[in-house]
Amino acid sequence: MLLSRVADSLFWMARYIERAEDLTRLLAVNFNALLETQPENANQNWKPLIKLIGDKETFYSLYPQATPQNITEFLLWHPKNINAVISCITHARENARSIREQISSEMWGQLNHLYFLLNNVNRKAVLNNPNDFFSQVRDASQAFQGITAATMSYGEPYQFVQLGFYLERADKTARILNTKYMYISQLESDSAETALQLIALLRSCSAFEPYRRTAKGLLNSQRVAEFLLLDSEFPRSVGFCFNQSLAALSKIESEGGEQTRLGQPLRSLGRLKSELEYLDIQEILWDKMDPFLEKLLLRINKVADDIEQAYFSTRVFLPDHQFQQQQQQQQTL
Repeated sequence: MLLSRVADSLFWMARYIERAEDLTRLLAVNFNALLETQPENANQNWKPLIKLIGDKETFYSLYPQATPQNITEFLLWHPKNINAVISCITHARENARSIREQISSEMWGQLNHLYFLLNNVNRKAVLNNPNDFFSQVRDASQAFQGITAATMSYGEPYQFVQLGFYLERADKTARILNTKYMYISQLESDSAETALQLIALLRSCSAFEPYRRTAKGLLNSQRVAEFLLLDSEFPRSVGFCFNQSLAALSKIESEGGEQTRLGQPLRSLGRLKSELEYLDIQEILWDKMDPFLEKLLLRINKVADDIEQAYFSTRVFLPDHQFQQQQQQQQTL
């Protein structure tokens, strides 16, 4: 049985890395979309990112407008954004440092590489031409996940890492859909702008090519929402992530041998998985999508709370007050 501190650090190391990769991919997709979007519609691709980060008040206290450059700076490394990409990687590295005996040297080396990439970069140059930098961060984050799968024994520590990866991924896919669906659903269904927005939504979840193969080229908001929520084979769909999270929880329970501790997380996630599995997409389309996704996000946070109460009795803190604040707020992003 793992110590609570160790399990906590493994879980949040994974969540922070997944969060950093998701935010970087969103920025990359939005910059690429600027090349094809009409000037009058350009802000529609960026304003939802403020909603996604869940800290509009802090952003607008620092910046007068939601311009691409301001949002990029805020999401990548502004010190007052506790969920900036650089903060996520710093927190992931600190959690990993405290549990060096549980992770492979290759994992530690890759995480260090990503940490120094973010801290040593020329920030002004990145803001002027960010695409190469976005690719480096995305590739390094995905490489860490691949290295984890290739070098870590698939015991209880590995299951906590997988639980962190997939729970964070489910949360981000639901949030991305939540920020973009309502705007897209109000556009003319067969317009060029609708097609561009749907493609951007799919690319935000690394889903464009998998969706095209599944939907045979048919591009509409209903099919896209159904794919991102319910597809059982796409690794970033909410349903797939729930399946993987539940599998990890089940293995942790079987190895830990203390079913009472994990009973509530298993029940919460099991109910959520079953309800989503039997969902009729027609029941939540159009104006019903937003309240459905808001409720879904609350229930994902409830699962994370249950996991915390069942397993994590201690916390790993960085030696500053911002990290303590991050630990208190990380469930809400």
